[in-house]
Amino acid sequence: MPEPEDPRRTPQGVSYAELKHFVNADGQHLFCRYWEPDAPPRALVFVAHGAGEHCGPYDEIGRTLKEQSLLVFAHDHVGHGQSEGDRMNIKDFQVFVRDSLQHIDLMKGRHPGLPIFIIGHSMGGAISILTACARPNDFAGVALIAPMVRVNPESATPFKVFLAKVANHIVPSLSLGFIKSKWISRDQTQVEAYDTDELNHHGGMRVSFAMQLIGASERIEREIPAITWPFLLLHGDVDKLCDIGGSQMMFDKAPSADKKIKVYDGAYHALHHELPETAASVLKEVTGWISERLPASPSQGS
Repeated sequence: MPEPEDPRRTPQGVSYAELKHFVNADGQHLFCRYWEPDAPPRALVFVAHGAGEHCGPYDEIGRTLKEQSLLVFAHDHVGHGQSEGDRMNIKDFQVFVRDSLQHIDLMKGRHPGLPIFIIGHSMGGAISILTACARPNDFAGVALIAPMVRVNPESATPFKVFLAKVANHIVPSLSLGFIKSKWISRDQTQVEAYDTDELNHHGGMRVSFAMQLIGASERIEREIPAITWPFLLLHGDVDKLCDIGGSQMMFDKAPSADKKIKVYDGAYHALHHELPETAASVLKEVTGWISERLPASPSQGS
């Protein structure tokens, strides 16, 4: 008899049988994207997207790195995009890290022996940092685009954090407000693309989710003095969504011997979707940084 079809469907109603996906430790189906080069890959690159978005908008990064013979892979985090899970809600931030490590292990199994890099943006930057900290010897480098290293001090004053902790115990589903899309980019076409993307979360952020973000930033601050793996930090100095001070703190305090920070004057949050000149610079910076850390190919070594 034929196997019964898996009835599981994405939040948008598409059968997972028709989509690339993996099943996490909680039995949730996570939608995946892959950018595979024609030639044998020289390295693996995992991309971690930010809060409220999905991995689709990383297509340009994926295609650019694919042209460098890199195999790029990503998934929509639990509760995001085409993956299962309550929208923008997580029982523990570690689930994001655990799922990332699972996906990385799946790809390592298919392509053993290749160096592994991570690219993370915003909340995906926090996921990337904690993923690399979980296995500090496994990664050839981590490129961070406006990462959430610490919560914006303007929106997370001690009093507001205290109120959030109280609210989290009483009404964890209480909404703290929305991500203001106007602060994503100075490029209005990118803001409009974000606003009209049905796979993005356009609702409010629950207090319980905000507490998970605060907890993750506290974990990162504790981990920074032990970070020795290579990293690249890119941040806009007018970023109102992720505090640039967190990136500067990481650069100053991490003992890594291979670290670099580049600040983009006047730029907002999603640097890879900023004004064309900035976005092109970010793509070139990330691509070049990873390429410099690849082992020489046989043709280069001869």
